[in-house]
Amino acid sequence: MAKDVRSVHHADRRRDVTMPYAPALLVRRGSLVFLSGVTAAPVYHSHPHREEEFALPQTMREQAVLAMENLKKTLSAAGCTLDDLVSATRYLTDLSEQDDLNRVWADYLAGHLPTTTTVEVSRLATHRNCKIEISAIAVADSAAPEKARPRRLARRAPRGRRR
Repeated sequence: MAKDVRSVHHADRRRDVTMPYAPALLVRRGSLVFLSGVTAAPVYHSHPHREEEFALPQTMREQAVLAMENLKKTLSAAGCTLDDLVSATRYLTDLSEQDDLNRVWADYLAGHLPTTTTVEVSRLATHRNCKIEISAIAVADSAAPEKARPRRLARRAPRGRRR
């Protein structure tokens, strides 16, 4: 079954301005895909962190491009594209760089307008060199329901009583 996502606008909306997001999207059909936050750093990196894995570019524009590429890869792994995004929260360490992010965002989304929230934070948990993190929700086509498979739970041996 195909997804059905529609933009929602206020009846009295201004038409003399261009918005980089939709005020709301109504999902009538589809499967929701929730994406963990992506940064400019490799999605798969060592834990505990290793400094050599976080040699990131210094500009917001360059980091935004890398973050968008990571977002695309994650969406692709879920069978989606950027056109399937319905919501994104963008965390920036310096809100004065939001216009640089918005230019990259617009280039990648090419007119598609998910809902967005942008928040300034003092630091991102991934690494101190990260300037941006994007978490998102996408809608994929509804898949046929999978057969329910019984889950095997590991059984723990009963605890002995302490005396």
